[in-house]
Amino acid sequence: MHMSNPLAPDTKVNQTVAYRICVEGQLDSRWTEWFGGMTIAPQANGETLLTGAVIDQAALFGLLKQVRDLGMTLISLNRVNPETADEPTMNGTSKGTT
Repeated sequence: MHMSNPLAPDTKVNQTVAYRICVEGQLDSRWTEWFGGMTIAPQANGETLLTGAVIDQAALFGLLKQVRDLGMTLISLNRVNPETADEPTMNGTSKGTT
């Protein structure tokens, strides 16, 4: 008998997931390598979007630690569809931001 945990997401082991991290402050593309190849998109409102694939939760927490180490304020973290992660919205920011 297989019992599932209703609180645990139904994800495959080692499934790469795309995330969009919004931070307060401006970063430019020079930080791409520091953030593991994430796409870095400074926004007109003074925020920066970091978007890209993350191999697992440990890597995600590592990215969040790097945001903290830079002294930046985390505004939001969203899991996004990898196919639409870099598509702009009507207001010039990427989809999935809040």
